[in-house]
Amino acid sequence: MDHAVADVDRALGAHAPVAGGLARAALPYLDSTGARAVQVYVSNPRGWARSPGDPDQDKAFLDGIEKREARAYVHASLLTNLGSPTEATVASSVATLDHALERGRAIGAAGVVFHAGSAVDAGHAERAMTQLREHLLPLLDRAAKLGGPKLLVEPSAGGGRSLASRVEHLAGYLDAVEWHPWLGVCFDTCHAWAAGHDLAAPGGMTATLDALVEAVGQGRLELVHANDSKDPLGSTRDRHENIGAGSIGTAPFAELLAHPAAAGVPMIVETPSTGSVGHSQDIATLRDLVRRGD
Repeated sequence: MDHAVADVDRALGAHAPVAGGLARAALPYLDSTGARAVQVYVSNPRGWARSPGDPDQDKAFLDGIEKREARAYVHASLLTNLGSPTEATVASSVATLDHALERGRAIGAAGVVFHAGSAVDAGHAERAMTQLREHLLPLLDRAAKLGGPKLLVEPSAGGGRSLASRVEHLAGYLDAVEWHPWLGVCFDTCHAWAAGHDLAAPGGMTATLDALVEAVGQGRLELVHANDSKDPLGSTRDRHENIGAGSIGTAPFAELLAHPAAAGVPMIVETPSTGSVGHSQDIATLRDLVRRGD
């Protein structure tokens, strides 16, 4: 197995629960799933409440991921929308991202994932991109100066005047923030499928990743959310399914793992899981695909 493939294998993981304490919940979950990467929420995922965290749990989590040589990521609140026409939503989004970056630094996270956002109204589209520049650039500058986690934009599943859903839209998104080096990309396979990228066609995943690299350049892809989909191509619906049990199927994930853009890039499953069973099975499926591709 070459070094690049070994790196991908090392960095397969899952979104972990944090109820009861970050280290207390996430580290055993990481172990039980066989994960070498982990993603967590550090605030209410469906609200604006921002937890200060527990310094003891933060330290234990940081020590735990270092001991396991694992990669950690934070997912910001799902409400985050820097393109919103509602000023209060934009202000809360900025505060949420700032908080996620601060918490990410405390727990040794490599990146903070946030959704690309939406203009909501057709007449607000141009202003939405201006807002993106006004509010995201200072966050990126501050994160770079502090040397903490990068911000990772995740294209949406489409619909609702999204600022970026298809991978080619990312070029305009990055252009709005002057191609800031601290803005990376998180590629979600379910979102891409929902937005109309036919990942299930032979060579479809490869073509989509080629288009992503063409749009954003080499090295901008920092994280992959490896999720199958419950819905058909182009549905604009973000409903995840276990790998191989959905409409995308297993074969495209082999293409994903073999693509040069994915070499060394951590992959997180956000699929249905009872306890840790679904996630551990999906990680095992991805790891098996890595071995087959060796």
